[in-house]
Amino acid sequence: MNRVAGKVVLITGAARGQGRSHAVHLADEGADIIAFDLCEDIASNEYPLATEADLEETGRLVEKAGRRVVTAKVDVRDRAALKRELDAAVATLGRLDVVVANAGIAPLGNDVPVQGFVDAFDVDFVGVINTIHSALPHLDAGASIIATGSVAGLVPQTGLNGQQALQGPGGDGYGLAKKMLWTYTTSLALTLGPKSIRVNAIHPTNCNTDMLQSPPMFRTFRPDLENPTAEDAKVTFPFMQAMPTPWVEPEDISHAVVFLSSDESRFVTGQQLRVDAGAGLKLGV
Repeated sequence: MNRVAGKVVLITGAARGQGRSHAVHLADEGADIIAFDLCEDIASNEYPLATEADLEETGRLVEKAGRRVVTAKVDVRDRAALKRELDAAVATLGRLDVVVANAGIAPLGNDVPVQGFVDAFDVDFVGVINTIHSALPHLDAGASIIATGSVAGLVPQTGLNGQQALQGPGGDGYGLAKKMLWTYTTSLALTLGPKSIRVNAIHPTNCNTDMLQSPPMFRTFRPDLENPTAEDAKVTFPFMQAMPTPWVEPEDISHAVVFLSSDESRFVTGQQLRVDAGAGLKLGV
C-alpha cells in the first residue's frame, strides 16, 4: 500500500476498462487522480464508447478509496481543450507526477470508411502526443510518463502472412499509431532522461475490455464466420498467447502501471514492457 502516496496521476480513457482499473489501483496505492474521457461515441468506431455515467463511476470509486479526483469530459484529439482542463485540474490538486496516456479506439472492419484510419490514428497516437505534451510543463524530476501501446502494434503492418494485421482502414490506423508509440516513447525517454523524467510504454495482448468484447473484434478473430459471437471468438483468442489464456485482465496492466508510477521504477525508462502472456514470443517481436 501507499506505493504512490502523495502523487497526482493523469489518466486518459479513464471512464472504464483499463483506464478505470488504473485509476482505482493507483488510488488504492495513495494517488490522487485526474480522470479524462471523451464520453461520446465516434461514428467510424462500431462498438459504443464510455459514457459520462461511466466517468462519474470512476470518480466515485476513486473517492471510495479515500483519494481526491478531478474528472472531465475531454477529447484527447483537441489539445487546446485538453490543456485547459489539465491546467485547471493541476491547479485544483496542486501538482502532477504521472501521466498515463491510455485513451484508445479500434474501429476494425473492412467496411469501415477511410475516416476510420483518421479517427484511430488521431485518438491512438495524436491523442497520446497531445496528452503528454500538455502535461510536460507540469512535470518535474521523478515524474513518470506511461503510454498504452499494443502487442498487435508491434507486428509488421501486413501481419505475419502478408495480410493486414488488423482489418480495414481503422485497423491500419490503429496498427500505425501503436507502432509509432515505440519510437516516440524511446526518443522522449532520451530527451527527458537528463531531467530525471521517465518514459515507458506498456504493450498489452488481448485485454478483457469493451474493445475486445465487441463484434468487430469477434470478426477479426473469426473471419470464417459471418456473425461470430463472443463464444466463437473465445475459441481463437488463446491462439495469440504462448500461455493458455484468451486474454489478460485490466488489473494485470494496472499492476505494471502502478510499478512504473512508483519510485520503485525510478531508474526504469525507455522500456517497451509487454504484458502479453507470451504473445510477443509467438508473434516474433
